[in-house]
Amino acid sequence: MKRQFDFILTTSEPKDENVLKEYLKVATEMENIYSVGTIKYDPNIIKSITVEDGTTRLSLDKHLHDILAKSQDPEELLYVWKGWRDAVGPKLKDKYTEYVRLKNIGARENGFDDQGAYKRSWYETNGKLQEISETFWQELKPFYQEVHAYVRHRLSKVYKGLVKDGEAIPAHLLGNMWSQSWDNIFPLVTPFPDEPALDVTPALEKNYTVQDMFTKSEEFFTSIGWMKLPPSFWTKSLFVQPPDRNVTCHASAWDFKIKVNNSQDVRVKMCTKINQEDFVTIHHELGHIYYYLLYWNQPLEYRTGANPGFHEAVGDTLVLSIQTPGHLNKIGLLNKVSQTKEAELNFLLKTAMERITFLPFGYLMDQWMWGVYSGDIKPNDYNIKWWQMRLKYQGIKPPVSRTENDFDPGAKYHIPADTPYIRYFFAHILQFTFHKEACKAAGNTGPLHKCSIYESKEAGDALKKMLELGKSKPWPEALKTLTGSDKLSAAPIKEYFGPLLEFLQKERASKGYTLGWEGSESSSNAVQMKLSFLTVLFCSVISVYMKCLF
Repeated sequence: MKRQFDFILTTSEPKDENVLKEYLKVATEMENIYSVGTIKYDPNIIKSITVEDGTTRLSLDKHLHDILAKSQDPEELLYVWKGWRDAVGPKLKDKYTEYVRLKNIGARENGFDDQGAYKRSWYETNGKLQEISETFWQELKPFYQEVHAYVRHRLSKVYKGLVKDGEAIPAHLLGNMWSQSWDNIFPLVTPFPDEPALDVTPALEKNYTVQDMFTKSEEFFTSIGWMKLPPSFWTKSLFVQPPDRNVTCHASAWDFKIKVNNSQDVRVKMCTKINQEDFVTIHHELGHIYYYLLYWNQPLEYRTGANPGFHEAVGDTLVLSIQTPGHLNKIGLLNKVSQTKEAELNFLLKTAMERITFLPFGYLMDQWMWGVYSGDIKPNDYNIKWWQMRLKYQGIKPPVSRTENDFDPGAKYHIPADTPYIRYFFAHILQFTFHKEACKAAGNTGPLHKCSIYESKEAGDALKKMLELGKSKPWPEALKTLTGSDKLSAAPIKEYFGPLLEFLQKERASKGYTLGWEGSESSSNAVQMKLSFLTVLFCSVISVYMKCLF
């Protein structure tokens, strides 16, 4: 008997055709604003990259990402950070507000409190997704705060006067447009700089084309016993920025759910650059593609991920293997690999600055969107609530004053695209669970962070049994197929980073820098305690004064 799913059988589409057309129109307009957004090129400020002759405007994917990743000039970083938000945010705000109104009409017509409630229903958690998310965040928050404290301490030596102990970090100094991952600034905070570099970009630039990067990524998947990519993938995908038109370059994977010339029609759309970041991204996107292919034989209604987090986790599970120095050395991208404890800590910190620093951003994005859809966050408070959440969870702050004339959430693709983000939060937990079990199947007996399942058919088979199910079973049952348990745990991620956490705690104790920031929970508790004390004192004074009067 077929299992019934809310995710499959329900919808949030408006029933009124005019409302449907209007929200689709607004959605298209927002996507266009984002995709064509640019900032003015000022050669007196922009020094960290070389641009083509005649360039007058800088785009996000072609220029701005590279500037934020490479520059150490605060003026240049601020110009790019603010410029992008000025270019897209104000144009999006009113359209986004209207989009929310229209989407809520559809959600309520279909029996949901609002669009956020509809999106949370995808996870089959009996309405407890927010509670479950908070539990995981509380468990992992202490580790994030250690990474934050260490990075802030090291950056305070680089950006004297801009980064201060005990305060939030200015958002433009973390190497990423949204401060969601910090690995681009790893060279500034490397604990042991004399150890061999972990960046394989030079080797890729020297020896690889974009096509080579995709074929090398495919080779990892086939090495664990999975099929080769269908011929149509290579002919129908978009791998590089087209020279004749603007496209939204945000990397994405597509399942058209049909066959073309007896070949499954699956594709990627990506404006690939030859560097380590995009080499990793290719593996992530191929993870989506292979998940599509593995559950292809399920009935159409079950041809999707066990939950959205599963889909995001598959490729990143493989990334945990391909990014190990041992694997990169084996495939010729790293010439020298050090086996010292110092090199191990460098690797773990670099990984944490990509994975662990992402967690609070992945958590707060949907909290903000849920609040907007429920009406708890009003249009006049969009920006202030956004920055309150970013301060509370990430410990970052805007480098310049922001007002409600700005719409900084809109500077992140997933907001105007209305793409839920909590999937990435769960994916960052799931991938370490998948990795641990795959490594166990591969016979790994060493530390989890050193394991690569490359060329292990046993690991491939273990993952395949789970992924072939698609959504034909509840996600806890799919998880149990791999792990033997239907409970998701943060234990594997803590095991993976265990040596790093110990190092960071010792480093903070020896250097004496602060944990937390003004506006964090610990700081708020301290402020509340001071306020409580003052309240008691004030009441005592008033009590004495009143007795004197009477």
